[in-house]
Amino acid sequence: MDIRIDEPLWLLLLLPIAIYMAYTWKSSAMRFLSKGTILFALRCTAIAALVFALAAPYLTLRANEEQILFVVDRSMSIAGAKDAADDWLAKSFIERKENQSVGLYSFAETFRTDMQLTNAALTVPVVEEMENKDATDIGKAIDLAAAIAKEQLATRIVLLSDGLETLGSVEELLPKYSGGRVTIDTVLLERPGTADASISIFDTPRTAYEGEKQLLQVEVESSTQTAGELFIYQNDQEIIRENVLLEPGKNALSFRTSATGSGLLKYEAKLVVPDDSFLENNRMLSITMMEQSPHVLVVQTERSASILPQLLDKSTMTVDVVDAQQLPETLSGYLGYGAIIFDNVPGHIVGEHKMTLIEQAVKNFGTGFMMVGGDESFGLGGYFKSPIERLLPVEMEVTGKEQLPSLGLVIVLDRSGSMSGSKIVLAREAAARSVELLRGDDTFGFTAFDDQIWEVIPVDKLGDKKEAIEQILSVPAAGGTNIFPGVQKAYEDLTDLKLQRKHIILLTDGQSDMPPGYEEVLEEGKKNNITLTTVAIGTDADWTLLEELAETGGGRFYDVIDESTVPAILTRETSMLTRTYIEDNPFYMTMANVPEWTSLFREGVPQINAYIATTAKSTATIVGESHKEDPVIAEWMYGLGRTVAFTSDSTGKWTGDLARWDGYANFWNTAVARLLPAYEDVPYVITHERGGTYTVTDSSRKAAFLDIAIVDEAGQDVPFTSEPLAPGKVRVTVDAKPGLVFFGVSDDRGGLFEAGVSVPYSDEYKPIAPNAALMTKIAERTGGKVLEQPAEAFRPQLFQSGEKKPIAEWLILAAMILFFIDITLRRFGMFKGFGTKRVREVVVEESSTAQDSISELLKAKKRR
Repeated sequence: MDIRIDEPLWLLLLLPIAIYMAYTWKSSAMRFLSKGTILFALRCTAIAALVFALAAPYLTLRANEEQILFVVDRSMSIAGAKDAADDWLAKSFIERKENQSVGLYSFAETFRTDMQLTNAALTVPVVEEMENKDATDIGKAIDLAAAIAKEQLATRIVLLSDGLETLGSVEELLPKYSGGRVTIDTVLLERPGTADASISIFDTPRTAYEGEKQLLQVEVESSTQTAGELFIYQNDQEIIRENVLLEPGKNALSFRTSATGSGLLKYEAKLVVPDDSFLENNRMLSITMMEQSPHVLVVQTERSASILPQLLDKSTMTVDVVDAQQLPETLSGYLGYGAIIFDNVPGHIVGEHKMTLIEQAVKNFGTGFMMVGGDESFGLGGYFKSPIERLLPVEMEVTGKEQLPSLGLVIVLDRSGSMSGSKIVLAREAAARSVELLRGDDTFGFTAFDDQIWEVIPVDKLGDKKEAIEQILSVPAAGGTNIFPGVQKAYEDLTDLKLQRKHIILLTDGQSDMPPGYEEVLEEGKKNNITLTTVAIGTDADWTLLEELAETGGGRFYDVIDESTVPAILTRETSMLTRTYIEDNPFYMTMANVPEWTSLFREGVPQINAYIATTAKSTATIVGESHKEDPVIAEWMYGLGRTVAFTSDSTGKWTGDLARWDGYANFWNTAVARLLPAYEDVPYVITHERGGTYTVTDSSRKAAFLDIAIVDEAGQDVPFTSEPLAPGKVRVTVDAKPGLVFFGVSDDRGGLFEAGVSVPYSDEYKPIAPNAALMTKIAERTGGKVLEQPAEAFRPQLFQSGEKKPIAEWLILAAMILFFIDITLRRFGMFKGFGTKRVREVVVEESSTAQDSISELLKAKKRR
C-alpha cells in the first residue's frame, strides 16, 4: 500500500501558507505560552490537511490480478491470415496464469466482442466474419478495448494486425497510452502469398472533344506471372477487349479511342484473371467530360411521334430523340443532357424508377425538364403523386372544378403468393393513389383474391380516405389464384348503382381457368355502363386472356414487365374516370410579364383550341393562362433545374393557330433556352484524398460557400459528411460502395458544376506489404513489445494492479475536527494556571503602550 496524489500542483499552496503562518507566529505574543504553541500546531495541521485534500490523494491497495485483451484484425487485407491468427491465439492461451483474465475482440471498420473478459478455461471461439470488412480502424479498436478493461488493474492489449489502417490515425492516440497502466503488444500478421492481380490505375482525359482520340491508361499490379483478359466499356458498351500477359509487379497498358456526344462519358475497365484472390480490385471507373453544344433529349412514343426535333435549331443544339421505353436506366444516361422534353408521354411507359432518375438530374444537377400536353400527358398520363409531378410547376389534380360525374370504382387485386415482394407493395401503393384521387362521396370498393374472395372494402360511399388507404396497405400476399370470382363480384356490386361512370380495374400476375359464360357477364356489364381495365403484371400473367377481358369489357389492357409502372397505370385510369381533363373550347392565352416569353407575342397571341386542365403550384410562375384561369405555360425552379409545363400539345391539333403561326419554331427554341442550365465557368477542382474522401475547391477563391449534393447511378442520395476547410473549399467523405457517384456543386455566386467521380475500391484490396514500422511504433510508444512467441503475451506486467481508495474526504474530516478542538481550547480554556503572570504583564505593557500613543496624539493636536 502507498499514498499517491492526482493533483500535485495544489501542494504549492503550502509555500505561501507556511510563510504566512511563520510570520504570524513570530509577531504573536502567544508564542510565549504553552497553550499558544498547541493552538498554532492544531491550526497548521488542519490547514495542511485541507491543502492535501485539494491534491486528490488516494491509497493504492495492491492486487495480483491482471487482464490481457487480444484484439484481432479481421479486415479484408488480412482475410487469408484468419487460421494463422487463431493458431497463434490457441498457443498463447495455454500460457495463461491463474491471476490473468482474458478477453477476445475482433475489428475491421467496426469493433466486436468475441469473448468477454474471463478467468475461466480458454478455447479459441469460432468467430463469424465482420460485417464491414472493407476498412481498418486500429485506433478505434485500441480505444474501445482499453475502455472495456477495468481501470484499476494492470492491462495489456495484444494487437494482431498487418498494420494497414485505412481509417483514422492510431499514431495520434499513442501519447494517450504512453506511460500509463495500459501497454500494447503487437503481433504482425501477413497475408498468405496467394496469386492476385488488380487494376491500380485507370486514367482517362478529364475533358475531350467529339471525335478526338482519347488516351486510356491502365496500370495492373500482379503478384505472379499470369495471363488475363482486359475489357473496357464506354457508357456500358464494350469498346475494347484484349488479351494481356502480366508480369509480377506493375504492368502499364494504354489504348486510344474516340467518342461522340456531350456531357459525362463513363468508362469502365474490368480485368478477368483465372484463380484471382480478390475480384473486388479488378474493376475501376473513370469519367471524361465531353465538350460540345448543349444536348436536348426529346422523349416520344410509338403512338405519338414528336414534331419538336423538326422545329428546334440544330445549329445551336444537338437534339436526340428516344422512345419512352428506351429511356436510360442509370443517372449517367441523363446527365449528358441540358434539357429533357416529354412530348405527350404516358407515365406507365416510363416507370417510377426512371422518373426518380430524372428528378435527381433536375434537382441536383441543373438539367431542365419540360412536359408537353396531349391526351396521354399530365393527369391523363398517370403522373399523379409521381416524381415527375414533384418536379413540375403544376399539380395533376384539378381543384375548384364543378359538374364532375358521379362514379363508382372497384379495384380487384390478386393477392396470391406469386405477388409477394415488390409486386404487392407497388400494387397496394397504386390502389392507395387511386383512392386519393376520388372524392368522399364517390363509390369505391376494394376486393382481393387468391383462390377465394376477400372483400377488403365493400362497395359503398368512400367516406374516410385515410381509413380506406390503411386497409388497402395491410393486404398481404398468400394463396393460389382464381381470377374470375372477384371480377364477377365487382360486376354484381356495380350493376344496380345509379352512377354516370362505373369502372373495374383488375390487377394480376397469374393465370386461371374461366368458367363457362364469363363473356355474358362482361357483355351484360357493358349494357349497365360498366367498363373493365386489366393489368397483366410480369411474364407469367395470361396476357392473352387479360387482353380479351379488357376488350370485351370496354376498357384498356396494360402488359407490365416493370412493376414500378403499376402506380402510373392506376393513376391514369382513375384520372380518366374522375375528371374531364381536356378543355376544348378555343381561347386566347393571357400572358404574364415574363420578358423572355412576352417578347414572342408583341403582335398578339394566336388562338389555341384545347389544353389539359391542371392546378398551378403556389410558388410557380404562370406565364400564360386560359380563359378559365388554368395554367397553359407555367415554370419554376426545382432545386438547381428549371422546369416548364405546357398543357396544350405540339402537333397543332390542340395548339390550333399557334402551330400555324410564323413564330412557332421560335416559341419552342425559347422554351429550350429557358430550360438549359446557366452554367458559369467555375473552376472547381475535385481531388481524391483517400478511400471515399475528396476535396472540392473553387480555385478562383471567389465563392464564400459551396452547396454539394451527391447521388449514385441509381439516382439515390449518397450519405456523406462535409467539413469546411476554407472559403470555397470543402472536404467530403462519401459513404458509398466502389463505383460511380455524381457531385452537383453550386455556390453563392450562381455557379453550377456537375462531375462524375469514381469511388475506388478500398485500400484493403490493394497488394500492399504489412506496415511493420507502425506495429513496432505502437509497441515502443506504449511500453509494450513486438511479440515473437505466443507465450510472451502472458509475461509479467510492469504496472502493478491496485485498488484506488480516495482519502480526500478523510482529510477534510480531520481538518474539521482539528478546528473544532482549536475553538474549544480557545473558548473554554483547558490550560488553567499556565502562564497567568506573564499574560498580565503583557496586558499591562500593551495598555501602557496604548496610553502613550493617545498622549502623543493629543500633543500633536495642540500644536496645530
